[in-house]
Amino acid sequence: VSVVESGGGLVEPGGSLTLSCKCSGVPFDEYHASWHRQTPGKERELVAFITGDGNNARIVDAVKGRFTISRDNVRDLVSLEMNSLKPEDTAVYYCKIQGMASDKEFWGQGTQVTVSS
Repeated sequence: VSVVESGGGLVEPGGSLTLSCKCSGVPFDEYHASWHRQTPGKERELVAFITGDGNNARIVDAVKGRFTISRDNVRDLVSLEMNSLKPEDTAVYYCKIQGMASDKEFWGQGTQVTVSS
């Protein structure tokens, strides 16, 4: 199983980035997907979640209205579109997939997002 994030980088406040997560080795549409983030000294926190069929999604309050999660079950991709970025969005962002009918879960290695002028 492979979960690989990409798209992180340095962006100025107010800017945008789109993170992508490419998955392989599993029947992708049988896995829910989520994005999480972590800063040094803090616990990893959920940012956004989307069901396996893509019909339901949840965004945490801290980023609601600015971030959007989506998935493409043909290309086995889950994306996180981030707009109006703030310095406090700076973190390592991780992609996770979790089985809908099992307790299996797989994490990516993370991608750094830095929001700074």
